[in-house]
Amino acid sequence: MSLSPDAQDPELQALPQPRRPWRRATLVTLLVTAICSISLCWGLLKDGSFALVGGQPTELSNLRDFEPGSARPNSWVHGTAILGDTASGYRRPLDPDRFRLAPVEGNPRLWIEMREPAGALNEHFVPPSSFVGRLVPVAASGLRHSGLVEALERSGQPAPASDAWLLIDGESPDSQRWVLGVMLLLLIFAGFCAWGMYTLLAPVRSRGSVGA
Repeated sequence: MSLSPDAQDPELQALPQPRRPWRRATLVTLLVTAICSISLCWGLLKDGSFALVGGQPTELSNLRDFEPGSARPNSWVHGTAILGDTASGYRRPLDPDRFRLAPVEGNPRLWIEMREPAGALNEHFVPPSSFVGRLVPVAASGLRHSGLVEALERSGQPAPASDAWLLIDGESPDSQRWVLGVMLLLLIFAGFCAWGMYTLLAPVRSRGSVGA
């Protein structure tokens, strides 16, 4: 006598359901990790697309004449300018250098972010007049500049308007290639979590037959 694979054994049905105290916790952990990985990857999308920019930086000449509609967002540009007297300073976690943010003299709709070397004194820092870097709207400057304007306003420092643009001096596509590796790693995390959730939730199917 043989039982079909779909036949139900009464003795097995009478057994109590096995306890799985960590199954729900594992599912929640996998789900949260997948959501965080995808969200962070989405937040790095602009940085990743900038890393794929090729060629030479676009020449903008005198940045005092810059108009928001004359350039493409998230582009690599070069320009010259004299900076205004008002400037803001801030640091980032785990970064030994200090950053300075200042508007272009005569064009408050364009601000320049510069990196001050570690140990440099503010009163001795002489800003350059030529800048090469990434040009983005302040409102779409990416994950690393998220909340920058609000932080400057809370500290009482000058801050760019919400419709202003930001030129991040010294940032090139080559210097941002590491972002592509981080994005790939995040996608692998998300895929692994999706596979783990599927494995835990997929029904177990019996194979073969039981003979007697």
